Amino acid sequence: MTFIDRPGIVKRIRDALAEYPVTLLLGPRQCGKTTIARAFHKANGGTYFDLEDPETPLKPEIAKQVLKELRGLIVIDEFQRQPELFPLVRVLVDRENNPARFLILGSASIEGAHVTPSTSKAGGATPSARRSSRESSELVRGVSESLAGRVAYVDMSGFSMDEVGDDGSDHLWIRGGFPNSFLARNDDQSYQWRLNFIASFLERDIPQLGIRVPAYALRRFWVMVAHHHGNIWNAADLGRAMGTKEDTARKYLDILSGSYMVRQLPPWFSNTGKRLVKAPKIFIRDSGMLHALLGLKDQMQIHSHPKLGFSWEGFAIEQIILITGAEKDAYFYKTHGGAELDLLITRGGKQYGFEFKYSDAPKATKAMHVVFNDLDLEKLWVVYPGERSYSLDEGIDVVPLKSCRSLLDGCIPK
Repeated sequence: MTFIDRPGIVKRIRDALAEYPVTLLLGPRQCGKTTIARAFHKANGGTYFDLEDPETPLKPEIAKQVLKELRGLIVIDEFQRQPELFPLVRVLVDRENNPARFLILGSASIEGAHVTPSTSKAGGATPSARRSSRESSELVRGVSESLAGRVAYVDMSGFSMDEVGDDGSDHLWIRGGFPNSFLARNDDQSYQWRLNFIASFLERDIPQLGIRVPAYALRRFWVMVAHHHGNIWNAADLGRAMGTKEDTARKYLDILSGSYMVRQLPPWFSNTGKRLVKAPKIFIRDSGMLHALLGLKDQMQIHSHPKLGFSWEGFAIEQIILITGAEKDAYFYKTHGGAELDLLITRGGKQYGFEFKYSDAPKATKAMHVVFNDLDLEKLWVVYPGERSYSLDEGIDVVPLKSCRSLLDGCIPK
């Protein structure tokens, strides 16, 4: 299988380890975390533990004796299997002249433990969005108390456009960024891998996280979320469609969000004097997984499907979030009057907007100007799949998705 270099994520890990005694590398299963960690370990030495290995020497009853004598880099893969090790790691890194650096890999989200969305009077996430941020995996909820001030968080996804290059961007959209799917020999093999991943995730991975839900029910819900991809979350509607309670639908959504399968894009609110939508939008994070859940095998089927525009929008949103590093600063904006912005990024007290248009030549609309003024945007980019950049109005530019890295570099502070 072809190997694709991922220097960006390697640099982020190296920088984090240089500054903090513990680095958490977080992302969905099969996105390449283990490959990156093993390569990093090979290049830097140290000790590697895989908690998925039944013969691992890092058993809970002897973990302290095993770890306290080690020096240098210590990599612990599949850490969510033994979250009780967090307090032990805290004790070890608090030793005088601590001789070790920990790189910990996990497939369950802990963002609720270390992220609190903005709640300023000028604007921020809604109360419902703040609740979603707190509702993360119970397995690792205690990390903030155990490792506060000692840990760096590095989020990792599948391949990005930066990593596959312009020639691979359409391929990336169709197959998604999971390495085994993207690098498959043909579309059929890629599609079959994704179907197998979905089955394994539901029947094996979810139970191993200590979550007890029927696999068939969660699969059905996941498919329903795929059909609602890009829409406003409505627990009542999905609950009724599932024949279950709203709380059950919310629980299922939290499971898929906490395992990096679904993105809940929170709404932004501000003192505009307008009635605002206050529920998140929901997206299947990986476009290839979305297509598999919808039963779409190749580009022709995707281009003839009603979710075509929403599919490309979700793919483009993920790429812009990766480019800008705005995982914790990304929102959408929508009023009950119809004004809407697909993606809002907040940095340094300023606000930057993105609209996504799957069309050949996007044009300025009244809604763009309304949103630009409502939010006092520093800049509004209209992102499309074309080749040419051009201006629509002062502060509003059309840019190709393929060119966003170079065009946005320096425009949005890191």
